[in-house]
Amino acid sequence: MKNNFFLFMLVLTALVAALHLCGYYNLVVFPSQVLLIFRVLIYLALIYYGIQKKSLTTWILISMILGAEVGHSIPQFAIHLKILSKIFLRLIKTIIAPLLIATLSVGIAAQSDVKQLGRMAWKSLLYFEIVTTIALVIGIAAINISQAGVGIHFPADAVVENVPTTKQNWEDIVLHIFPENIAKSIAEGQLLQVVVFSILFGIGLSFVAEKHKRPLIIALEGIGEVMFKFTGMLMYFAPLAVFGAIAYTVSHMGLGVLINLFNLLCTLYVALAALILLVFLPIAYFYKVPIRKFITAISEPVSIAFATTTSEAALPKAMSAMESLGVSRKVVSFVMPMGYSFNLDGSTLYLSLASIFVAQAAGIAMSWQQQVFMVFTLMLTSKGVAGVPRATMVVLVATAASFGLPIEPIFIILGIDELMDMARSAVNVIGNCLATFVIARSEDEVSKV
Repeated sequence: MKNNFFLFMLVLTALVAALHLCGYYNLVVFPSQVLLIFRVLIYLALIYYGIQKKSLTTWILISMILGAEVGHSIPQFAIHLKILSKIFLRLIKTIIAPLLIATLSVGIAAQSDVKQLGRMAWKSLLYFEIVTTIALVIGIAAINISQAGVGIHFPADAVVENVPTTKQNWEDIVLHIFPENIAKSIAEGQLLQVVVFSILFGIGLSFVAEKHKRPLIIALEGIGEVMFKFTGMLMYFAPLAVFGAIAYTVSHMGLGVLINLFNLLCTLYVALAALILLVFLPIAYFYKVPIRKFITAISEPVSIAFATTTSEAALPKAMSAMESLGVSRKVVSFVMPMGYSFNLDGSTLYLSLASIFVAQAAGIAMSWQQQVFMVFTLMLTSKGVAGVPRATMVVLVATAASFGLPIEPIFIILGIDELMDMARSAVNVIGNCLATFVIARSEDEVSKV
C-alpha cells in the first residue's frame, strides 16, 4: 500500500511539473484552472500522508508547501495569515527567560564546586569555550561568504527596528551587559543581562550549604522541565505558524524566497563539515584519538541524534561508547553531562549562522564589530541551549530581539529547521564525545587505548 501511494505521488508530481514546464517554455499552455486542480490533488495526497504519518516534522514540511501555494494563489487572503506566526512568537518569548535562568543556574550550581571539580572543571570549561567560539566564528564566516539571506527583501513593515547605530563607547557596552533589575531585563528582552544574572546566581548557589542549595536546584530543575514541556506543546502549533509565515512571505515576495532557504541549508551543512574537518580532526590527531575506533564507537549515538533531531536521546549511548573506548567512568559521568550544557558545537554554529541570515534577509548590514559582539553574546547564550528539538529557536528569537532584528525570517527558517536540526544534533554528539576523550587523555584516564 505504501509503495503504491509513493508511486502515485511520484507520478502525479512529475506530471504536474511537466505541465508547468510546458507552459513556462510555451510548448503547450494549459489553463491555469487545470494546473490548479492537479496541484490540489497533490496537496490532498500530502495531507492524507500527514494524517497517516502523524509526525510533527511531516506536518511542518506540508504546511510550508501549502503556505507557499496559498501565498502564491490567494495573496489577498495570505496577507492576513501573519497573525498565526505572531501568536506563536509571543508564546515562544514567554519561555526564554525562565528556560535560561533554570538551565544555566542549575548547570553551574551542580557542576562548579571548585573543591570537587579541580583540574577537570577548568580544563573542560576552557575546552568548551574555545571550541564553541571557533564554531560560532565558522558559522558567521560561512554565512558571510554564501550570503544566503541576501535578496529576500522583506517588506518594510516586517522590520521591527534596525540594529542600533548610535555610537557607544566601551564603557557603555560593558555596562549594558550587567543587569540592574532582573525583572526589567526580562521585560525588555535583554538576553545577555539575563544570562549574566543566571551565571552569578548559579555561582552563588554553588557555595550555599547543601540543605539550602538542594531544594533550589530541584525547583529550578522543575522549572526547566516545565519549560521544555511547554516548548514541546508549542511545537504542535508550529505547522500553523509556518503555514502563516510562508503564506504571508510568498504573498509579498513570490516563490523565489525558497531558493534562499536551500542556500541556507547548504551553507549550514558545509559549515558543519568544515568544523569537523578543520577543528575536530586536528584535535583528535593531537590528542591521539584512535580515529577508526572512535568513529565506530560513536556511530550509533550519532545516528540516534541525527534521526531523532535531539542530542539528549543519544546521551546514554554516547556515555557507553566512551567507556567502551577506555575512558574512565568518572570522567565520562562528569564531562559528558557538562558538555550537554556548555559544549553544543553544532547548535552554537547554527545560531551564529542563522542570526546573520536574519540580518541579511532584513537588509541590515552589520559591521564586523557588531558581528563580533553578537559572537560574544551567543558564546554565553548558547550555553543555555538544551539538546532537545527546537530549543535553539528559543535562543535565536531572543538573540534577534536583543539586536533589533526582525523575527519574520526565523519563521521561514522553521520550514527547514528539521533538516538543519538533524545535522547540528549529530555534530553536538560528536563534539561532546571528542571533548570527553580529550579531557580523559589529559588526565591520563584512558585505559584501553
